[in-house]
Amino acid sequence: MVGCELLNSKCSSYSSNLHFFILCLILAYHTILTLNGEKSRDCSVFPNYQHCINHPAGVQDLDCFSRNDNVGYMRCVWKPGKHTSNKKYTLIIETYYISKNTTFCERYNLTEPSITNIGIYSKRVITAKIFENSESTNCTKAVFRGSTNSLLRCGPPQSVTFRRHSGNLDINVIWQPEDRKVKDYIVRYKTLNSRSWNEVQFQKGSGCVVQNLNSSLAYNVQINCVTNTKCLQCPPSETYTIPSELIMQPEIKKCQDNDVAEMEGKRRIFLTWKFYAEEQNNSYYVDIEKASGEGPRERMNTPKPEITLILSYSAFYVHIGAFNNVSTSPAVSKIITERKDVPSFRDRRLNVTVHNNTAFTVYWEDDLIKTYTCYCLEWKKRGQKAKYKSFYENEKNNWTISNSAERLEPYERYTVTLHTRPYKSTCGLKRVNDSESTYGSTQFYFIEGTPLSAPNISGNVTLNSVMLQWLPIPEEDIRGFLLGYTIHYMESLSSGTETNITVDPELNHYQLEDLKSGTAYEVQVSGFTQAGAGVRSTSYHFSINHQEPFDLSLKLRGIITTFAVVITVLIFGPAIIKRTKIIVWPSIPNPGKSNAMQKIEGTCELELLESINTLKVEEWDTNSLQIVEKEAVISANMLPLLDTSEDRGDSAQMTSNWIQRDTEDVTGGIPPGAITCSNTPQTDLHGSPFAFSSEYTTMEIFNRLMPQGIPGNTDVNQAEESEFEGTDWTVVKPGMDYIRQFSTSPTLDSELSSFL
Repeated sequence: MVGCELLNSKCSSYSSNLHFFILCLILAYHTILTLNGEKSRDCSVFPNYQHCINHPAGVQDLDCFSRNDNVGYMRCVWKPGKHTSNKKYTLIIETYYISKNTTFCERYNLTEPSITNIGIYSKRVITAKIFENSESTNCTKAVFRGSTNSLLRCGPPQSVTFRRHSGNLDINVIWQPEDRKVKDYIVRYKTLNSRSWNEVQFQKGSGCVVQNLNSSLAYNVQINCVTNTKCLQCPPSETYTIPSELIMQPEIKKCQDNDVAEMEGKRRIFLTWKFYAEEQNNSYYVDIEKASGEGPRERMNTPKPEITLILSYSAFYVHIGAFNNVSTSPAVSKIITERKDVPSFRDRRLNVTVHNNTAFTVYWEDDLIKTYTCYCLEWKKRGQKAKYKSFYENEKNNWTISNSAERLEPYERYTVTLHTRPYKSTCGLKRVNDSESTYGSTQFYFIEGTPLSAPNISGNVTLNSVMLQWLPIPEEDIRGFLLGYTIHYMESLSSGTETNITVDPELNHYQLEDLKSGTAYEVQVSGFTQAGAGVRSTSYHFSINHQEPFDLSLKLRGIITTFAVVITVLIFGPAIIKRTKIIVWPSIPNPGKSNAMQKIEGTCELELLESINTLKVEEWDTNSLQIVEKEAVISANMLPLLDTSEDRGDSAQMTSNWIQRDTEDVTGGIPPGAITCSNTPQTDLHGSPFAFSSEYTTMEIFNRLMPQGIPGNTDVNQAEESEFEGTDWTVVKPGMDYIRQFSTSPTLDSELSSFL
């Protein structure tokens, strides 16, 4: 068998030596004995290993079968136990010959969990027993029984790959070489939570596509061949778990473009993104390629939703997507635009000489070839895809592009960029990330023309000048390198000479000065290139108004007058304002808000409430009046005189002093809890001797009618006293502590109840 073939091949090389030939025969005989094991027609000569048991953690799943490529031989495989690492196996095979009723036994001592090339015969029934660590007390066993006529097996597949897209599942099945007799196979599938299987049969060699699957669900899949006369056994494959399809694309959250300080001509691109189905994917892919189309297209995988790229100043396409073992999400694309306004580009590192519409030469500094030998040129016109040419150069500092497939167009601006690559021989792009640096860039025209349009101008007119402003000419209308603007102006309605002023192309404003007063002007602006001046703008008309000669003395007089007014207001203003306030808004106090009136009203209300509460059993009589206590009558002459003085300050002071003295006298002479109220009908104050001219009559009446317990203020002049000598004063009895009035009126009763 295999051992013999191996040894015979070795022995043939030593056939010339008799000693080696004999040794080979001995080794071959020993190998045959070891491979075939021990055989006996009496199975009782082999131990039965009755102490070995079936155990879930022991040896299990013993399976014996044959293959189409080795008919007449059987192969047995099994799964080792889990309880020990050093395993020894004993395989005993009992072959029962049905027609002769005889049994034949074989025993094999093995260290690997499989054995091949066990000879079998047709129309036999075999019983195979495998014992793991048969000499140990922890011996386990497994048993297989079957007919030799049904051991011919095909499958399972050697490998299977899956691909999900658009609700379909593409399956690629690769069978083992010995399974050439397989003609058809079955694909069984179900969702993870389902118990029933769906089956689809396919022909071997044809495409296998399972359609109409739910993209958001995961599936289990098994594959097995269809039995035939050459494939009596078709065991199913392992159960494959197919995750759900990735149908969402990532969302780019950040794209940072920063220079790399230590690497001139390179930039660091930092990209982050968000994928909203993170639990379904295994990783992310990032495809990057040059916008010019120069290959290759590099793919990088990353487990995190972020990546850092080192790129040149050229334009790039970046595609980002998620993937798992069966599907790939749609990619989100990002354009990394080329760098234009780079300080080093303004150093005129590159120069271009145009020969014709198919050829031009690019020049760079001499010392560049001391470091680099591989380069790449990119050129394009505005709005189109760039062309590229990679080349090797180690002798001169220029390169000529000739016989270009795209002809150069007149009046069109082209941009050319030179990249350096750190390669030594093959200068084609080997990868994209961190593969080249940008040396410089410049622009050129095949043929320049004059501008087709002019800027729109406006102005701001002052006393003797005008500030002109305009918008730049659109780039597509310039048709060359703009060298500047020309300002054309002259007096309107005049045959005078036109004045032209040239300004730099970067400016968009200019001030015309020293213009004539009372004169109208006309202004136009045009741009010019190397080919000449372009069209002029629409005329802008303006006039300088006539101005009187400037009088310095008039201006000085105005300043002096203003200063004098300000000083006068500061000196006399406060006094005038104060006097006006006294005249227009007299300082008359509001008696309703005075402290004395608030105290009197509050005390009266509290005492009235207490007195009303004490009226429980008394009769109510509207005509009864009870005087609790009687004292000597106070003469009306002791009433305070009304102060008619014009000095409001003295009047307020006297009123304050009187109220204070009166409060002290009343406090000392009226028992606690007494109420001093009057039931006297109201008097027409305007018709009485006590009529007052002031609108604030409440305080004046109060001052006249309020009893005085002490002599009046001596400051009152005699004229004021004599004014009231002939007046009939009503006698007031201040000695009464309080007056109580009783009433049975329902209206009054209800009012009191609501007041309480």
